[in-house]
Amino acid sequence: MSDPARSIAEPDPPVADPAPREPDPAPPVSALAPRASARANGLDGFRVEVDAARERADVVLDRPPLNVITMAEREQLRATFEALDADRRVRVIVLRAQGEHFSSGGEVRGFLDASPEHLSRLAWNIGAPARCRQPIVAASRGYCFGVAFELTLACDFRLVADTSVFAMPEQRLGMIPGSGGAARLQKMVGVTRAKDIVMRSRRISGFRAHEWGIATECVADAELEKVTDALVEELRSFAPLAQRTAKKLLNDIEDMSLSLAIEMEGQAYGRLRSSDDFREGVEAFHAKRTPEFKGS
Repeated sequence: MSDPARSIAEPDPPVADPAPREPDPAPPVSALAPRASARANGLDGFRVEVDAARERADVVLDRPPLNVITMAEREQLRATFEALDADRRVRVIVLRAQGEHFSSGGEVRGFLDASPEHLSRLAWNIGAPARCRQPIVAASRGYCFGVAFELTLACDFRLVADTSVFAMPEQRLGMIPGSGGAARLQKMVGVTRAKDIVMRSRRISGFRAHEWGIATECVADAELEKVTDALVEELRSFAPLAQRTAKKLLNDIEDMSLSLAIEMEGQAYGRLRSSDDFREGVEAFHAKRTPEFKGS
């Protein structure tokens, strides 16, 4: 889509350790609408924008300058993704951030204040994008550390700018990733590279993330929004039911044996065979016209 990304230097980020706060609880489904600010309607550190005409929702991290993610924000993000999953207006969800950095990670003090029960739910909260039926595109630039990195790993597509720097720095705090990051990373890049990133708290560039298979594409920073918009429109052009089926199938068969995975794929294929969208796709193909998919 754009010129090949260049390798970039990886400077140390400033320490992000804001004072603890007591955010409001997650909003109800009916509250999901364009936000004027990150604190509107009780959202803590992010906003939601729904464009019904483009069948698109944007979840935007918005706590400048580093978009630090609090413990309560994780709960709200889960509730938000679940609400968008049930929103019939939304075909594609984009996760992005305000400013020059996606996020420097989680609020460190929050770990000391959280109960063991709360900590045990972290992976469930951050894994919400993977459970959404719609395709989810994560678009990041600058720092993408810790829980922010884990959040993008739960998305379906990761578009990264050549200014991106990824890391899981938990080892420097005497901790490990706790929101599914280590497990998802190992599935993507293998145990050797996962250990290199997790056990050494190693930082990697956007170019390296693409080279290792973490990122879908690495683009020039100035092109990130353009490439994101193009991917959203491409995904919208496909049949909604086929998109949802493909996502669920690929997620479900990740831990299956090859023979069982092939069996599951065949069953999913058979169910789609009777869909209205499949009939429309075949008829449009023979008529040499653009199909009009309805999601049924």
